[in-house]
Amino acid sequence: MKTLNLTSALFIFLIALGVACKKENSDIKTNTVNSASEFTAKFGAQKQRKEINASALPQTVSFLDGTKITFPVGSLTKGGVAVTGTVTVEVYEVLKRSAVILTGSNTNHSSGAPLVSDGFIFVDVKANGVSVDQNLAVPIKIAIPAKRDGATQLWLGVDQNNQPLVAGAAAQMAWAAPRNANGVGMKEVGASQAAFTFDFGNLGWVNCDTFYNNANPKTTIRVEVLNNPGSMASFHAYSGETFVYFCAKGANVVAQLYTPDGANKVKSYDNSMPIGSEGRMFSFSIKDGKYYYAAVETTLTANQTINLTLTETTEAAVQAAISSLDNY
Repeated sequence: MKTLNLTSALFIFLIALGVACKKENSDIKTNTVNSASEFTAKFGAQKQRKEINASALPQTVSFLDGTKITFPVGSLTKGGVAVTGTVTVEVYEVLKRSAVILTGSNTNHSSGAPLVSDGFIFVDVKANGVSVDQNLAVPIKIAIPAKRDGATQLWLGVDQNNQPLVAGAAAQMAWAAPRNANGVGMKEVGASQAAFTFDFGNLGWVNCDTFYNNANPKTTIRVEVLNNPGSMASFHAYSGETFVYFCAKGANVVAQLYTPDGANKVKSYDNSMPIGSEGRMFSFSIKDGKYYYAAVETTLTANQTINLTLTETTEAAVQAAISSLDNY
């Protein structure tokens, strides 16, 4: 009987140990995506779709994070011809700092100057699965939730050639002044009833931002990413695996460094970063199901070079680090 009890106890102990080991091992491997592109697609801003009748405009549609868009009569054309019947409005909302990073985007002005984000969206309208004219015959009215008083400025998402931003392996996001009734020009909009409400003449990426108000002399910042498992990522990780960002402390700046400066090296736009600005420089990478992260707190100095050494971590740790920047 004693032998049976000891044997049974040993058997139960081994089973329990096996279960514990399996649980411990399963806790180590909790990543759910295998690449940077899968990461931005899963955890970044998600596409929202709403159907409207283009033959019965004006119509207003509302989205999950509070954005509202009104399509007036005559606004939707395809090849210059008025669109009729049912169309699908597709929108992404990127209204906080973590969403900017998780989406693989940024708040870079096309000149390289950092912008402070009040939120941005993407708008497309499709008739029979094909996008309507991006330059609108009549401007739409957009209301983006405002988290502060005062004025913001309007921007259009562009690539490094100052063309409207589209999906592509080499595309990098920046922001430029949109066209208005007189051509192209800056437009400022004040907050009213907890929203920035404005007319906008283009579909695509639409942004409410202001310039980072730092009068200090500007410099070029360089970052070398050590132990980099991949290549530098393009917008939304359409190519590459590794992102590098500077987030200013106390201001909603998400400056991405993506200009090549050598192997595993990137730099800011030349003479664009304010000396003395405090913030967090960080990099993260996802490749072959593995996550890597590195960060340093820094005060920018003239012609500074920062080394970031990526170390393997977990999906949860990278998400937590990015989410913490909303209140940084």
